[in-house]
Amino acid sequence: MATRIKILPEQLTNKIAAGEVVERPASVVKELVENALDAGCSEVMVEIEAGGKRLIRVSDTGCGMTREDALLALERHATSKISNDEDLFSLATLGFRGEALPSVASVSRFTLATREKGSLEGTEIYAEGGRIKEVKACGMAEGTVISVRNLFFNTPARLKFMKSSETEAGHVGDLLTRLAISRPDIRFIYTNDGKTVFRALNADLRERVATLLGRTLSQDLYPLDFCDGQLNVTGLVGKPECSRSAASHVYTYINGRFIRDKVVQHAVLQAYRNFMERGRYPVVVLFISVPAAEVDVNVHPTKHEVRFREQGRVHDAIQEAVESVLRSSPWVRTQPMVQKTQASTSIAAARIAQVRESLTQYRPQQTTQQSFRMSTPAVPASFRETAPADPMPVAGAAPAPEVEHRYFSGLSVIGQFNAAYILCQDGNSLVIIDQHAAHERVAFERLKTQHAAMGVESQRLLFPETVEFSFKEGAVIREHQTELDRVGFSLEEFGGSTWLLNAVPHLLSGNDYVKTLRDILEELQSLGRSRSFQDILEDILARIACHSVVRGSHCLSQQEIKALFQQMDATEFSSNCPHGRPVLHTLTLAEIERMFKR
Repeated sequence: MATRIKILPEQLTNKIAAGEVVERPASVVKELVENALDAGCSEVMVEIEAGGKRLIRVSDTGCGMTREDALLALERHATSKISNDEDLFSLATLGFRGEALPSVASVSRFTLATREKGSLEGTEIYAEGGRIKEVKACGMAEGTVISVRNLFFNTPARLKFMKSSETEAGHVGDLLTRLAISRPDIRFIYTNDGKTVFRALNADLRERVATLLGRTLSQDLYPLDFCDGQLNVTGLVGKPECSRSAASHVYTYINGRFIRDKVVQHAVLQAYRNFMERGRYPVVVLFISVPAAEVDVNVHPTKHEVRFREQGRVHDAIQEAVESVLRSSPWVRTQPMVQKTQASTSIAAARIAQVRESLTQYRPQQTTQQSFRMSTPAVPASFRETAPADPMPVAGAAPAPEVEHRYFSGLSVIGQFNAAYILCQDGNSLVIIDQHAAHERVAFERLKTQHAAMGVESQRLLFPETVEFSFKEGAVIREHQTELDRVGFSLEEFGGSTWLLNAVPHLLSGNDYVKTLRDILEELQSLGRSRSFQDILEDILARIACHSVVRGSHCLSQQEIKALFQQMDATEFSSNCPHGRPVLHTLTLAEIERMFKR
């Protein structure tokens, strides 16, 4: 009786393997360029025609191959990169499966020309549809040149699903950008239909990013260097204003290999969670180095996904690394504020007293339009409360105190616009500060500090307030009552659907705390089994902070502005509110002059 199960012919199995490895022309370029990098080349040249459908040629200056090795390279599962089981857990190369070349050759007209270093001649192999047609000696420079023509010529079903030449060329460009960023020490040249798209010369990481992503963007990237035992995170971190609507500019590499791992991406987004609005993605270039035995790259055919042995530790380390840069808000230029010496303290105090006395006698003229309050020449000094310059140093005087680097306290306050925005001058720049966002950030950081210590400071109500909750809301209160206590809400079941509200967060004591509580309960109802209360804790604290500060128009006195700026200088992540909105916007003198055609 004939068996129904059959062993597939090698040519068919190669086509099946090609379906996993070769998805489009960019997949071919990826495999060939990674092989070139593994060969120790110093230059890679990629040429394509018709988006890669007509021709893909990858030339490198690597070690090359002998005639025998070149023939073996076209056999399935033939590789020089691993030899036993242990090698799978100590991979130091980008490729290792030995499937790429035979898979590509099985669906194209394939030419491999290679010459080993020190050899007198090279070897050229021509294959069509996976069958070797010709092998001959050739003259060429040391290295390897692989040409792939008429991709998917023998699999019309795959060819039918190819996109336009422009779209496919775009995918190739994106792929080469990722690879070129990962190796700034290697020259990359990309040519499309005879036109050079980019030429990236040997450089450091910042220069390579500037070449490929633009010099304007590279100026908004800040260096990162973080170490946690054997785990190292280096690279460049972009400021929140450079965010994108997709994750196209999140470049993450594990041991030099580009990945799109959910754990890594989640860690990056968590670091930016208080800087960007939902649905926005940062610009980062991160190189994560871990021992090879701690990560498994043999998870997916494209090798874009990995699996970590200590997933939580890696996640927290990446988040902490990115936050270490964002915490100082390096894009906000700090300036030194020198503390006054004892010799000048009395002079400064006398000068400030004179200014304050003149302020008490100053009465600005009332105007019908209150949308803009500007200081007159009589009182600009009072906004800053500046003191005269320090006297000449005296022999034997005490050494000058340490210099504090601050930003907000060093701004010259001009006034308020619409009682909602504080206008300041910083050198030749106009700085506009959203006072609500600034207050919100200060309140949020205070709540975080309190919660991490002993819980959010609460204010007991003089008379407990009865509140009616739905059965769903009541169930949420029972489930998370301990956590609600720690954020300042003290609730007691009274009977039926009625609850007693005994205490509220101190910051909310003069606001609509019941509405805030209902919003928090609504957010807690969305928690699934895969998420914990800690996942949305900062969202809850951000909501309390937002509801606790004054919204809309609110006139601030100079003392209030000064106190706010001092708090902002002592606050981490001071450039954005907890929801990601910017706290300040700067207009340079050149930008203002352009507005007025000057």
